[in-house]
Amino acid sequence: MIKTDVLIIGSGIAALSVASELCKYKNKKITIITKGPIKACNSSLAQGGISVALSDKDDYHWHYEDTMEAGCNINDADAVMKLVSTAPQVILDFIKTGMVFDKDSDGNLAFGREGAHRLNRIIHAGGDRTGLRVVEQLLRTITPDVTIIQNEMALDLRVKNGKCSGVITRNSKTGEINYYTADYTVLATGGIGQLYPSTSNDITITGDGIAMAYRAGCKLKNLEFVQFHPTMLTIDGKAYGLVSEAVRGAGGILVNDKGEKIMEGVHPQKDLAPRDVVSREVYAHYLKGEKIYLDISAVKDFRAKFPTVTEICEEHGVNVDNKLLPVAPGAHFHMGGVEAAPEGITNIEGLYAVGEVACTGVHGANRLASNSLLEGLVFGKLLADYIEKTPQKADEIFDENSSLLLSSLPEKAEIQSQMMNFVGIVRHSGQIHKIIDWFEKYSPDKNFGKISIEQNTNEQFEIYNMLTTGWLVAKSAESRKYSIGAHYIVKD
Repeated sequence: MIKTDVLIIGSGIAALSVASELCKYKNKKITIITKGPIKACNSSLAQGGISVALSDKDDYHWHYEDTMEAGCNINDADAVMKLVSTAPQVILDFIKTGMVFDKDSDGNLAFGREGAHRLNRIIHAGGDRTGLRVVEQLLRTITPDVTIIQNEMALDLRVKNGKCSGVITRNSKTGEINYYTADYTVLATGGIGQLYPSTSNDITITGDGIAMAYRAGCKLKNLEFVQFHPTMLTIDGKAYGLVSEAVRGAGGILVNDKGEKIMEGVHPQKDLAPRDVVSREVYAHYLKGEKIYLDISAVKDFRAKFPTVTEICEEHGVNVDNKLLPVAPGAHFHMGGVEAAPEGITNIEGLYAVGEVACTGVHGANRLASNSLLEGLVFGKLLADYIEKTPQKADEIFDENSSLLLSSLPEKAEIQSQMMNFVGIVRHSGQIHKIIDWFEKYSPDKNFGKISIEQNTNEQFEIYNMLTTGWLVAKSAESRKYSIGAHYIVKD
């Protein structure tokens, strides 16, 4: 049994924000467990920036309105206001730690533009390397006494009588099973991108946090809302990486193979319309057999502004000097997740959720561009502050292990194909039950309960988590009978 005060599962910006803030108090033992290497997370891959009302031309009330509108006004209004009003000071404090954001020619913060924002309010670092730069800076602020355990997969939360007292893990390299006891257990495992065949997400992001939370009895919310990014670099049907929305903010235009601008007449904001609108339009052309390109002719100094996109393109044989980047939509962000307050509080005592795995309601039906890194930083800080002022002790519990073995499981590619066909960019009301039935073939009780820790491998757990989370997303999609935001349903 391994004892710690605060156990953080995940290593993205939300996880590191919690740890970094707690380090300031210097009174708790902190342990970070991550499924892969420490930087193997969506945050490190994030090309977009951080939206924050810091410009003298901006106002956080406008940021609030843009966030609510992008989320189709089903957002939790209080959570949105807490995010946008707290954000400016959090970012200023972060800059004081040594974080360097890109500057304009006068030495002031450079603000870029992205979809559904009324003005320029996106700050970047290293051009399109914002996420990685933020991760690296947070790691620098974490004190050496924080224990970081890499390549350790969380299998199940240790919960009894509605209280969480830690997690059970298995080391991916040694196979050793560990039982952690913690006064505060923080889920920061990211989203569900790898449930789909084309995604911007890291290979480790397979919906584990949601599946574990479900088995533990957590309340879940808005699982049907999956945001697809309209511009994944796509060659011969295979996605190779994200082409940041900031490229369109800098003047990039979506065109088909005839050179026609596909967003003309579709939405007043054209190429900078909300992501669900742009993704559906790109997908519609893609289904008709058309090739879609992002025309970057109007983007000045493309290589300097977008070094990561340039590297991805050239690594896969796309010359950015030809000004046309082949693109198609891919799964990008999950607005749903474990129901939580902005401070991370869930319905399970001792268990907290932050970042993409959490659903605070701040994103509503569709996340506003560049609000995700912001959410991780701001709500990570709020959770750390809550932990510091809220005394709590874990119970010593005996874990009752299930004897359920997994035998015939589908390949990951089959799960991904089913998800895209039935709960992808466009869903058909009369068809969703088919994927629910398909998922339930792999659960003896049709309820995706606990499985044996010792007798099932990490790979089997990962597939079982994908099946569980996919089943939950499909059931949520089936229950919402109308289209809104990223949930676009055709009645048939």
